[in-house]
Amino acid sequence: MAAPLEVIVSSDSSAQLWNISVFDLHSGSSLLSYRGGNSAARTLTVLSGEYLLSAQLGKNFINVWEIQRKDQLQQKIVCPGVVTCLTASHNGLFLATGVGEAVYLWEVCTGKLLSVLSRHYQDITCLKFTDDNSHFISGGKDNLALVWSLHSVIQLDISHTPEPRHVLSRHTLPITDLHCGLMGPQARVATSSLDQTVKVWELSSGELLLSVLFDVAVMSVTFDPCEYFIFCGGSDGNIFQVSLCSQTLGREKSFQSDNEGNQVFRGHRNLVTCLSVSLDGTLLLSGSHDETVRLWDVQSKQSIRCLTHKGPVTNAIIMAAPANMFLPDSRPAVPLPRFSRHLHASEGDGAEMGEVCIRLGLHAKDEEETFLQKADRLNSLMNAVTDKSVFGDGENTKVRVSELEEEVQTLKKVNKDLYDFSCQLLTKPT
Repeated sequence: MAAPLEVIVSSDSSAQLWNISVFDLHSGSSLLSYRGGNSAARTLTVLSGEYLLSAQLGKNFINVWEIQRKDQLQQKIVCPGVVTCLTASHNGLFLATGVGEAVYLWEVCTGKLLSVLSRHYQDITCLKFTDDNSHFISGGKDNLALVWSLHSVIQLDISHTPEPRHVLSRHTLPITDLHCGLMGPQARVATSSLDQTVKVWELSSGELLLSVLFDVAVMSVTFDPCEYFIFCGGSDGNIFQVSLCSQTLGREKSFQSDNEGNQVFRGHRNLVTCLSVSLDGTLLLSGSHDETVRLWDVQSKQSIRCLTHKGPVTNAIIMAAPANMFLPDSRPAVPLPRFSRHLHASEGDGAEMGEVCIRLGLHAKDEEETFLQKADRLNSLMNAVTDKSVFGDGENTKVRVSELEEEVQTLKKVNKDLYDFSCQLLTKPT
């Protein structure tokens, strides 16, 4: 059987059979299952198409699987506290987690903790990157959604405390979910809340574009890929489809089912915590605390498949299948490093001998002398001193030549050790 283009990835809080399971989108057949622990809500993410990550429910660590090795955990990333939400940038360079009231941002290639953003006043509930990775948005129990510019968060001046680009503060109760559309910094962002509203914002200006009031608290929200509709999961088990192309659409409205695209999907018996739409916009996936994941036909509003779980569903997404998910002999190109738990890593914490750290923005620092520049400088010094010794500049110059030759040999050895270490790190089997 050919590998599917899109798959369903889901988890539940009981983890009696598996932690995370992968299903075929069109047939519903089980393809893979990842074992070990169980996953907290809004913490399931794929990193660089090579690793599957999810935070342990109620614990302070993240479970990591190589995406093609399903039977055992490969690594655990220990965090400073219980992880409430987790997301990775689409390019795989950064990992962001919500731990209590703070956002922790790591650089994946080095494991360095780049920033701790303590701007929320209560626990963070959801995190999302924009599709171009230029911004990310955090929502919390303090009723706030904060828009962060990534370049301002990872800037080199550690004495400057980053501030959010926009503070979205029109909700009156905790934010339960958020979804970021396409178009990078020009995207639209939808937020859902226990205040029974879903609000749509313009990311570039922070302006509120639309507020829709429902009869129940809204637990999840998503757009279709073309952003014709918003899908909102209610606490009563219903899923509400709101048309964004209605002729009568105003800045604020109350949801009413009609013939202009505002419809209701009925089938779940408990609150709907997860929503996801297929790439072509024809299928809607929902996960609920009634221990089921349902697949819906968007046009007919009919449930076409029900996947039964053993506990309340915590994560359910439709995603493009990574290229090596079904290739058991494949391995990640680069292994994950050990992630630091401290913002300013002290000696011995993430600063082991042999660690290589590549950092952008070196133009902002004083230019350091490279190894080749240092070797050239020492060589010219040695030649000059040798010339002096030939012309009888005394015994001291001969001693200096010997010292410089020893230093050159030491530098050559350091360079060889660094090269051998890099080769071993990049080629060793996992």
